[in-house]
Amino acid sequence: MTVGLEKLLDMYKKMLLIRHFEIKVKELYSAGKLVGFLHFYIGEEAVGVGVCENLRKDDYVLSTHRGHGHCIAKGMDVNRIMAELFGKEAGCCKGKGGSMHLADVSIGFLGTNGIVGAGLPISVGVGLSIQMRETDQVAACFFGDGAVDQGIFHESLNLASLWKLPVVFVCENNLYMEGTHISRHLSIESIGDFASQYRITTAQIDGNDIVSVYMEAFKSVKRAREGKGPSLLECQTYRWEGHCTGDQWTTYRPKEEVEQWKRKCPIERLKNKLSNAVSDEQFKAIKMDVAKEVEEAIIFAEKSSLSDPREALHDVFIDSACMSEE
Repeated sequence: MTVGLEKLLDMYKKMLLIRHFEIKVKELYSAGKLVGFLHFYIGEEAVGVGVCENLRKDDYVLSTHRGHGHCIAKGMDVNRIMAELFGKEAGCCKGKGGSMHLADVSIGFLGTNGIVGAGLPISVGVGLSIQMRETDQVAACFFGDGAVDQGIFHESLNLASLWKLPVVFVCENNLYMEGTHISRHLSIESIGDFASQYRITTAQIDGNDIVSVYMEAFKSVKRAREGKGPSLLECQTYRWEGHCTGDQWTTYRPKEEVEQWKRKCPIERLKNKLSNAVSDEQFKAIKMDVAKEVEEAIIFAEKSSLSDPREALHDVFIDSACMSEE
């Protein structure tokens, strides 16, 4: 299987859009224009894009607290994401959710989640719904290496395998569970070893090589659509920033380690692969388009209205008039 130039350029642009979005959001936070906790996806862009490029609009994604990149990769409107971070009414969740509660059901994006591993059981429920409705949709569930310590990880994999559900489990193994290195909280070398015990097909991938991610995800998604059950992709990657805003990552990560991983930048690696077929002018044009899109999103968010305080309890409780008499 080969990946065409048009597809590679599309993935390059999406990774660059995620990177530029995150950099600008970090600047906005530092300037005091955004509040709350932010978890940046810088350095991990190839995983989200490589997986989501294999999904249709009606497929589903379950995300994590580090989910801005997943939103963009699945096709969410950047304007609405930015407005949500600003707490504005035009946001994807009317400004009520913020960074860790982004969602857009219209494109199958069922939400980022502040609870570690929470997407795992939800993805199993989604997979069961797909199976019962007899469609060929797929649910992709992203989670970090820290979520593997949760009991629900094992429960979810076991049930998904037992019922042959169309779920693709995607572990973004960035080596650290907040400030704890993976060697200090897991007794195995490969997370796929867990999945194999539940008879789930697994693959360990260089998560900074988007071609590898795309091709392995292609096989897993195809397998799920054909009713052959779940897969687990362990994507080895690295976050360049701390766990979240304010995290003093220099206290637990060697500077040399961070620099080593920055040299494996997924965006630069793809750019180097494309350099013989794509001119410098084309790369500059893509960069300008991405910068413009993010700047327009910031302007959109800043000009949008804040949510009316009276809306606080809306979308929380079910309207009794909408409930069945049963």
